[in-house]
Amino acid sequence: MAVLDRYRADDRRALEQLYRRVAGPEAAERLQLTWQWERRQNPAARQAAPWLVREGTALIGACAALPVRISMAGRELSGAWLSDPVVAAERDRQGVHEQLLRAWHREAEVTLAAGVADTTRAVLDRLRVPRAIPLPCVVKPLSRRALRRPDWPQPVNRLVSAVTLPFVKVVARQRPLRESVEVVHQLDDSADQLWKDAAAPLALAVRRDAAYLNWRFARAPHARYTIAVLRRSDAVAGYAVYRHAHEPRGKVTHLVDFLAVPGDDRAVKTLLRWVDREARAADSDKIRCHVLHAGFRKVLRRSGYFRVRPIIALSIKVNDPSIKRTFYDTTADWHFTLGDGSIDH
Repeated sequence: MAVLDRYRADDRRALEQLYRRVAGPEAAERLQLTWQWERRQNPAARQAAPWLVREGTALIGACAALPVRISMAGRELSGAWLSDPVVAAERDRQGVHEQLLRAWHREAEVTLAAGVADTTRAVLDRLRVPRAIPLPCVVKPLSRRALRRPDWPQPVNRLVSAVTLPFVKVVARQRPLRESVEVVHQLDDSADQLWKDAAAPLALAVRRDAAYLNWRFARAPHARYTIAVLRRSDAVAGYAVYRHAHEPRGKVTHLVDFLAVPGDDRAVKTLLRWVDREARAADSDKIRCHVLHAGFRKVLRRSGYFRVRPIIALSIKVNDPSIKRTFYDTTADWHFTLGDGSIDH
């Protein structure tokens, strides 16, 4: 008989075997790499152990959602980023997926998911999670290679590069920094004040205090991020997190996360100009950023970014009966980026 249960310390080896058998050795290795970071170091995790489904002494299913703290216009709630459950093939289509996802959904005050499989989205539909919204993506070209695509023939890519080069030169022209920005290994407590000032104007966002940011970006075992901080009179006025990556047909700098007080366009522009310099120094062909907040996207567009087709779908539900469905119709003041939850894993 299948039984829903919490993870216990002696389940570790059986959980790794389940991942290896169902999702493959790469997934099992990733679990080993990120386990301590996600479950023990995460400031929001505390007692939020993964949900499992047992059948006798065997594990037949697991769902290791990522706990976070969510701010709703300054009001703090518990959140969980759902991931696709891992279920033994012989127990597929027997309701184990839904059992695991419902367990997390009941527990969290805010349910979140991004980039999940169709089977998971089908369960979210049954849980009355509003339809997924696209996480907007904007790109700034820096070189003639920026607009090349791996699915185009080489002659077509060369033609596109030649035709668009004058446009790229105009968009990518370098602008001077007008404030002080520095790279830090981790953020100090002064970043907490930035979060306090920014939280109230944000209708919905992951709590971005120093403890969370240092855990998420400074101590991440799976990726190397750079954190740049804008200071004014020793106070943190904004930050940007980015990383460089090779892709087919070029190199890209991902602007993974950033924050300034909404309305402080000068701070956002300064951080964007800093990332421009860093991307050029890394010989990147373009900068890519995923961001939902309409005000921040407006500044990005004024800084040479243009919108491209989004590939990440974001599902969110605040599990409060007093929240009306119209709450989900306006997301202009929601702040979600590629760096939130487990999107950039």
